[in-house]
Amino acid sequence: MKRLILITTMIILVSIGAFARKFVADGKTFSPLGDYKIEMADNPVTLNGKELKAFIISYANSNMEVTVVFDKNRNGMNYYVLSASLSVKYTCNGGYFGVSKLGKELEKEGYRTSESALNRGEYFHQKVIGTDSTCDLDNSKLIAAYFPMLINNYENILTAG
Repeated sequence: MKRLILITTMIILVSIGAFARKFVADGKTFSPLGDYKIEMADNPVTLNGKELKAFIISYANSNMEVTVVFDKNRNGMNYYVLSASLSVKYTCNGGYFGVSKLGKELEKEGYRTSESALNRGEYFHQKVIGTDSTCDLDNSKLIAAYFPMLINNYENILTAG
């Protein structure tokens, strides 16, 4: 009987582990949202007919999850940052890494940058975040730390309690 319980427990633990997202990185936002955690998305995200790699960013003091979709092109890398609150694009082109509004290319997919949700002052501060960022992981960490500040009244997305 003990052996059966042990085997059943092990099967359940292995099954749970198989469905968990793969941990990528974590860090601090230095904001009321607390620490962030970056994990691989369970499935690729389809944008403009292409299946693209994606990360999920979650925050310790918020229920908000942010999906970061990577689109490599000949000029560098675009990071489409998609959330229920706000969607924007960060670009790394070898010369700089910074934020921009979503263009018309994703409107048919239902994604656009909401002017009312965007903190314009912070948006202009993030137009150029760095000049030598080349790594997906490093840029994802920067996005996790900086993106919440783009949301107007981001304090409203804090978890109560």
